[in-house]
Amino acid sequence: MNPIFSFLLAFLAPVYGAIFYGLDRVIKAKMQNRQGPPIMQPFFDMFKLFSKDIFLVNPSHAIWMIFYFLTLWVVMFLIFFGGNLLYIIFAHLVATIFFVICGFSVKSIFSQLGSNRKLLSIVAYEPVLIVNAVAIYLWSGSFEISKILASDATFDKIFLTFLSLIFVVPAIMKLSPFDAPKAHQEIVGGVEIEFGGAFYEILYAAKFLEIIFIYSFIFVLAANNFALGIILVATTFLVVSLIDNSTSRININQMLKVMLTFALGLSIISIFWIKL
Repeated sequence: MNPIFSFLLAFLAPVYGAIFYGLDRVIKAKMQNRQGPPIMQPFFDMFKLFSKDIFLVNPSHAIWMIFYFLTLWVVMFLIFFGGNLLYIIFAHLVATIFFVICGFSVKSIFSQLGSNRKLLSIVAYEPVLIVNAVAIYLWSGSFEISKILASDATFDKIFLTFLSLIFVVPAIMKLSPFDAPKAHQEIVGGVEIEFGGAFYEILYAAKFLEIIFIYSFIFVLAANNFALGIILVATTFLVVSLIDNSTSRININQMLKVMLTFALGLSIISIFWIKL
């Protein structure tokens, strides 16, 4: 890929991530037979939040959150410059740890509960991501995204990895049934509760980068078939939206069981299937 184009894709990731998020809200509204917000609502929210007074609980709280956002942005550059999947997973983990520390940096019980739950969700989905990266390596012959996208490996061999990643998408995006880390009805958003104004918007924008991160994993499963990659992303997007709309939240212990049995099991079986 042209380096300038790669740079623009990475640099503008928060922008089209916001459009993706806005589209997600529109589709969910249609599934619920209601009008819902416009696709550009995330940008309207941005202007509103940046116009508000800045309020800080403590400086370190904001600093850890900014580290979280900037590290995710670095992950975008690693992705679009065709980087190593293992490095990308590790960098994303570092970003998530910054998010967890951010939650622990204030005295709010809701924020600290959110961080506790997020740590447990990392334990749930991180092994799945790593095993799936190994499966992708065995399937394509490389951990490098640039080489995976140039591979002529066929999708049928990696189908179980695709099914496994469908479990991971709502876990990373904190969608039902894996939204225990933010659980608005229980812990009032978890780590998000102590933010307001411009700092909440930065945290909000980090969600857009999380979307790009996990859907890039879905896209690479198509190898050199660009059209198939778009279909996989669109299919996953619709399936996850349907699941989010039609399921209730499960507790964090149930999430661990589901992810470490069904999702991880599919990943491991995928490795054996690829080797056949």
